Parts: sequence; C-alpha cells; structure tokens
Amino acid sequence: MAIFNTHGDGRCAQIFVQPAAAKEQMNPFADALYGAETDLIKSELDAYRERLLGSGSAYVQGNISRYFSNPQYYFQVNDQYVMNKLKLILFPFLHKGHWMRAAEIVGGEFSYKPPIHDINAPDLYIPLMAFGTYVVLAGFFLGINGKFSPEAVGVQATNGVLCWLFQVLLLEATLHTLGDGDVPFLDIVAYGGYTFAAVSIILLSRIVWSYCFYVVTLWECLCMGMLLLKIMKRILIAEVRRSEKHSSKRHYLLLLVAVAQFPLLFWLGNILV
Repeated sequence: MAIFNTHGDGRCAQIFVQPAAAKEQMNPFADALYGAETDLIKSELDAYRERLLGSGSAYVQGNISRYFSNPQYYFQVNDQYVMNKLKLILFPFLHKGHWMRAAEIVGGEFSYKPPIHDINAPDLYIPLMAFGTYVVLAGFFLGINGKFSPEAVGVQATNGVLCWLFQVLLLEATLHTLGDGDVPFLDIVAYGGYTFAAVSIILLSRIVWSYCFYVVTLWECLCMGMLLLKIMKRILIAEVRRSEKHSSKRHYLLLLVAVAQFPLLFWLGNILV
C-alpha cells in the first residue's frame, strides 16, 4: 500500500507500507515450526501428566489394598465360625489344631480363605459385637450399683476405644520392629478387638459374683496373652517377607505383648462405682 506525502516545496514522496497480512505471509516456515514445537511440548506435557496421575493412582490403590484390604472379607462369618472362634479366644489352651491360615489361589493370585472357611482368619464381626456387649454390660453394672448415667457409659465406651487403639499400636509396633511385611491394617484391628470378648466375660462374672472377678480376670489375661503370642508368631513366620526368627529382642517383645494384657484387661474390667 502506497502513501503519498506532499512536502512544502511541492515535491511528493511515495512511502510504501507493508500490510499486516503480507507480513504474516512473508515467514510461513517460522509459523509452521512454532506450531510444531507447541504441539510437541503440549503432547509431552500431556504424556507426563498421564504418567504422573497413573503412578499416583496406582500408589494410592496399592496402599489402600495394603492397609485396609477388603472390608467385606472380615464379615464373611456364620454361626459355626463364631462359636468356634469364641472357644479359640476364651480357651486357646484347648485348641488342638494348627494356627496357620488356610490359603487358596483366586484368579491366579495368592489369597487367604475368608473366616467362614478358616477359624484362624481374622474377622471384625466378633470384635464389634464384643465391643457393643462390653458397653452394654458396663452400663448394666453401673445401673445395678446406682451409678448409671449417659456420661458414665460414654466414659466406659471411650476407655474401650482407647484400649483398642493401644492394642493395635502395640501389635503394629511389634510387627514393624521384628518383621518387614505388608500385614493388612484391618487384620491388626481384628486381633486387637478380640480383647473385648475376654473383657465381656470378666464383666459378666463380676455382675454374677463379684468375688470371682480377680480369678476370671487372671485367667482371661493368660488366655489373651497366649492367643496373641500364637497369632504374632504365625504372622512373623508365614505372613511377612523378613523377620528376626532367633533373637532375644523377638522373645522380649512378644513377652511384652503378653504381659501388657494384664493391666489392659484389669483396667477395662475394673469399673469404679
């Protein structure tokens, strides 16, 4: 496009101005190169983002399955399993069978049989029912002694939750100290919750005849100590990748787990009135 400029002396000068569209057409190779680089960078960023999200999702799913497993697995029980498991919890000295869990191959992967098919498998049905029974018996005991109140029952329930948490932390710390394995977190929760089956028997005996409280508590402490010892030994032998099999530290820590049941059960069963 030409622009004419007239000077004061009568002369005309012609100035050529290049249109913007013409400028854009003058360098087509640069525009093509720029577009190709932009598409390449964008595709690389998208691929990196997909890899990052995929690895993060796999990590989260792996840790969820590692620590929480399948909750439905722990409620596959029937009446026969519950009766046999309660006998095992309350009278472990009378158990004549083995303590190893039954395994099976499902879809080409190794897995353990559910509780309905294996008495040694952990479940959450008995711990939850035993915890509810403990709270009800604690409220009944407070009521017959004229000390019942919602706040008092709430205190007992809170004490129960704290003791359950302490039991889980104790078992987790022992396993992490002695072994290097991926034991599902809900397994440990189930093992720690079996304590309330013993505590319910202690409270029931105290309601029926208070003088037998110490005898029954001592017996249940011994039973829970032996039960957890058998379970922990089985886990360290068969359910972890690496463990200290012959060390004094292992013996002392397992003994600590057993001895810890005495103050724990006495505290839960000795409801002050």
